[in-house]
Amino acid sequence: MAVIKANSEDVKVLARLMRAEAEEDGDPGMLMVGNVGVNRILGNCLDFRNIRSIDDMVYQSPGGFEAPQKGYFYQRARERDIRLANRVIAGERTWPASNALWFFRPEGDCPATWYNQQNTGRYKAHCFFSPSSEECPAVY
Repeated sequence: MAVIKANSEDVKVLARLMRAEAEEDGDPGMLMVGNVGVNRILGNCLDFRNIRSIDDMVYQSPGGFEAPQKGYFYQRARERDIRLANRVIAGERTWPASNALWFFRPEGDCPATWYNQQNTGRYKAHCFFSPSSEECPAVY
């Protein structure tokens, strides 16, 4: 059962975002980006109040993802990407992004916190950061 509402076009948009943000990190990295996106829709907290759809989440500005703003988001969704997007829409969570609302790719080590959120771990090039369960209970 889906944890967020999504039609076939929404799935393709999420798939394109996941590919653009983390294709170099393989399927696990792409799933983690999807987790962050789904968490932003579920969360209704912090910088993500009133984010209710995949389009709201993908195109949020300011505070959204880099890929739609820089142009490498505009490639078609492949079947593989669509399958991965459907998995996160169905509620699959991948650590360290299980409850994360943010990720970024630092030059060096992951900082312990980012925008007052705790580092939950690193996967390849990306560091993930989660709010407390008190700040954003809907992502837990």
